Amino acid sequence: MRVVFAGTPDFAVAPLAAVAAGHAVAAVLTQPDRPSGRGLAATPSAVKRAAGERGIAVLQPSTLKDAATQARLRELAPDVMIVAAYGLILPQAVLEIPRLGALNIHASLLPRWRGAAPIQRALLAGDERTGICIMQMDAGLDTGPVLLREAVPILPEDTAATLEDKLAALGATLVVIALERLARGTLRAERQPSEGVTYAAKIDKNEARIDWSQDAAAIDRQVRAFNPLPGAVARVRGTDVKVWRARVVAGPRGEPGTVLAAGPSGVVVASGDAALRLEELQRAGGKPLLAAAFVRGFPLLPGDRFEPPATTGRD
Repeated sequence: MRVVFAGTPDFAVAPLAAVAAGHAVAAVLTQPDRPSGRGLAATPSAVKRAAGERGIAVLQPSTLKDAATQARLRELAPDVMIVAAYGLILPQAVLEIPRLGALNIHASLLPRWRGAAPIQRALLAGDERTGICIMQMDAGLDTGPVLLREAVPILPEDTAATLEDKLAALGATLVVIALERLARGTLRAERQPSEGVTYAAKIDKNEARIDWSQDAAAIDRQVRAFNPLPGAVARVRGTDVKVWRARVVAGPRGEPGTVLAAGPSGVVVASGDAALRLEELQRAGGKPLLAAAFVRGFPLLPGDRFEPPATTGRD
């Protein structure tokens, strides 16, 4: 089939490769290059790089609402559009361009976690499983009928990064199956139930600040949900420190935020109900380090206190 593929981050790269292996990808839609890095140089998206490697034409409109962009998409005459974490709203006029409609690869078990950040929200909520839904897109926010779905367990050590990799691979597999069935006319739609609807709001960086009065398990989920972006942040002696890996420790208690022990295996910090052993940390301007190396350059001693998060509004 003739496909227009719309996607932007790493999550969409494996599905693009899978689709391109068996179908004619007429063009890729991806978001405009964004400033990145210390020099704030314009940086192409992961999907733009992947499309370039395959010689696929790339379109980078800032909106899909203008007539010129819509006319260009009509010229491409796609049978179907595949969308994977694209990041722009597809207006009804665009949804009507592909002969067989638009399919979305969504990283949750709909109707749970409709919206922008389903992987992080599932981790933060302590969900035991998530998955991929291939959904027929409509004008609503992830409200269309589900065509295929498959669940995966969320393991205790999963981070947003590891879970995204698993779901991207699963999305690549399922979207190929969906296209095969769509071509044969055997793809069946299932209306989403009205019960169990939740929304995965976009992550605000203030959510990444650790509140040590929380339960240790909640902080552990926060650390894993915000790895790799934006990184869970703790503050001690006026310095922001990102926590990349932590583990709940049963037994030790203390005032929340107090360093209870520091050694080669990690920095043990009291939480609201127990403690966490911080095993990988990063000082502002530095690189991620295992705890033993981190405390050599930034000593943390029993009795030191991590600060509570500032009570500021969203920025």
